[in-house]
Amino acid sequence: MEEKQPSMVHKISRIISDFFNPLVSLFIFFVYMSIRENSYKNSILYFAPILLIIIAPVVIWLVWNVKTGRYTNMDVSDRVQRKSLYLFIAACVITYLIFNYVRNGYIDLVMLFILILVFTMQISNFFIKSSMHTAFNIFVAALFFTLNWKAGLIWLGIAALVGITRIILKRHTVKEVFMGAGIAFMVSFIYLYCNIQFQH
Repeated sequence: MEEKQPSMVHKISRIISDFFNPLVSLFIFFVYMSIRENSYKNSILYFAPILLIIIAPVVIWLVWNVKTGRYTNMDVSDRVQRKSLYLFIAACVITYLIFNYVRNGYIDLVMLFILILVFTMQISNFFIKSSMHTAFNIFVAALFFTLNWKAGLIWLGIAALVGITRIILKRHTVKEVFMGAGIAFMVSFIYLYCNIQFQH
């Protein structure tokens, strides 16, 4: 029997879902923020530690665990497998927060809230496999809002689209996508409130 080919909707959903994974979305935001807020030299000084301490180790961790069979796929769709991923991401973010505090003398608010989001997702994971793709893209939309409200609205649209693709691809149920969105909206709201307070 001939294997059923994925539909065009399925193919497009896969492209959107794969491209706007949490790491790529955060990478895009940090590049945008670095260029917008700093000179070229300062952009590299700000972004290089994030790349070396968080993004690169997480990518290596994912690839290594998929190759060794510990993770089924790069999405880490399995709820049990996700536990070690959340812990590894948290360890990388904590390392960066300590590094940044020692080097610059302040706590990076963005990274602190990424850590809060990761811990909240980890707690949620004990009960339901919330959508990381949806949650992180909603939080990235909140981050964009602090720099440019139009970019924030665009990214909120992207987050909604990503949530839909997760359901189409059967990586998550509607409930799991809404759970991820709910967590992200709660964390994002607190982040935006804190961001406004720190600016005054």
